[in-house]
Amino acid sequence: MNTDYVVLLYYKYVSLADPQRFAAEHLQLCKDLGLKGRVIVAEEGINGTLAGSPEAADEYRAWCGNHPLFRDMPFKINRADEMPFKKISVKFRTEIVTLGVEEPFDLSAEPDNHLSPQEWKRALEEEDVVLFDVRNDYESAVGRFKNAIRPPIGNFRELPGALKAYEHLKDKKVLMYCTGGIRCEKASALFRREGFEQVYQLDGGIITYGDQVGRDHWEGECFVFDQRMMLPVGGEPAPSIAACGHTGALGAVLINCADDLCHRLFPVSQEALDANPDYGWCPACAKRRAQAVG
Repeated sequence: MNTDYVVLLYYKYVSLADPQRFAAEHLQLCKDLGLKGRVIVAEEGINGTLAGSPEAADEYRAWCGNHPLFRDMPFKINRADEMPFKKISVKFRTEIVTLGVEEPFDLSAEPDNHLSPQEWKRALEEEDVVLFDVRNDYESAVGRFKNAIRPPIGNFRELPGALKAYEHLKDKKVLMYCTGGIRCEKASALFRREGFEQVYQLDGGIITYGDQVGRDHWEGECFVFDQRMMLPVGGEPAPSIAACGHTGALGAVLINCADDLCHRLFPVSQEALDANPDYGWCPACAKRRAQAVG
């Protein structure tokens, strides 16, 4: 495969004194380097996915390495044969990943609960643990660790409300994971605030696990928020495990609901779309359409 582009996935929770100004300056930096992608900047830090030529990616990492706040920021790095983004976007937000709790977390005061991919694999094989996927439901639909709990959430900010259904797990050892680690930083703090006694997160997320360990205990693919949408974990292609939201048939792909007020991603099989045009709407919207017609 021709790998013309380098894709950088990264984040760091760090206090920024003037995040709005930083966002404007960072946008210009990315434009100067010819990078495309999405970067979120807030008082609590930075969260980004950027793609560009190998030279541009190296220059960006060098810039971060020379910055006093980002010199130790880890990067997840992979390659793409096509540019996975259409443009560059650097935005100021109140959070770099939105959980939306009333009382923000002081993540600098949180204990180190990271497990390396090797430690994570060993825990799965040797200990009595509960796996918890803190990603959105459409992400876990296309790939997840086997036997993981998958809360029915369409957005990370729905996690606090969904957590009430899992209070019976408070005395269990909970291993949580997400794509690159950023959501687990806040989710693990949330779990501890709600009384979960043993909470650990996969250091570097699914991407790092695949790079260091491979596909062990994983099924399906990994959803990513760019035009590629899904990546093989550990570089090894795998059969699709996504079940069609309308028929339950395996081998579904993710599409956006055709309803202009919805547009949420959901899995659907090509056979279902060919058989019924209404299956271009997610199950909830399709049901609503059918009731309106009836």
